[in-house]
Amino acid sequence: MADVKIQMKIGEVEFSGEGEQAWVGAQLDRILKAAPTIVSSTPRASDSSPHSRTSVTAPDSNATAQTLASFLRDKNASTNQVKRFLATAVWLGAKGKNRLTTADVTRALKDSNQSRLGNPADCLNKNVAKGHCEKDGKEFFVTTEGAASL
Repeated sequence: MADVKIQMKIGEVEFSGEGEQAWVGAQLDRILKAAPTIVSSTPRASDSSPHSRTSVTAPDSNATAQTLASFLRDKNASTNQVKRFLATAVWLGAKGKNRLTTADVTRALKDSNQSRLGNPADCLNKNVAKGHCEKDGKEFFVTTEGAASL
């Protein structure tokens, strides 16, 4: 039989295959069945620029099992307010909250009996300037660079 070649892209996932028609057809059927799952689980980049950061950060496995106080201590984010803001946002992200407000961060600090931030909005703006967070309307998210900086 003649070889068949296929190349496709679904969201951020690319597939290319080459081989006998029956094999390529079977692989195509498998990909098409999985396409809704692939599209829904793939993070979307903002359309504003081709170099946009994704809105989903990889959850820190330590953060999900730790209290906020111990997470801040492990990340050495107890004294610097900008770093404490970022670490708290990463901790909240690991708990499943990807879009945050400054009120979410201050509430998490308060609920965990941590010292408050002097100016949470300024902490957010400084993290945005460093590329560690991105604003999205009235909310923000931690970039992958921001999570990696901790």
